[in-house]
Amino acid sequence: MIRVLVADDHQLVRAGVRTLLDAEDDITVVAEARDGAEAIESAVGTEPDAVLMDLSMPGVDGVE
Repeated sequence: MIRVLVADDHQLVRAGVRTLLDAEDDITVVAEARDGAEAIESAVGTEPDAVLMDLSMPGVDGVE
């Protein structure tokens, strides 16, 4: 099972990506984040295998 964290500042995008990933048998979304800082905090707590992150977000972005 691949554990994924989805980070995007747009809730609709996060929901759409989650829906697509949840349709796969071998992928589970373990957390969602609204910005990079929240993604870091969530990653520490959930230890995902992969992070799908928007590169352009307010505050801490995906590039940082």
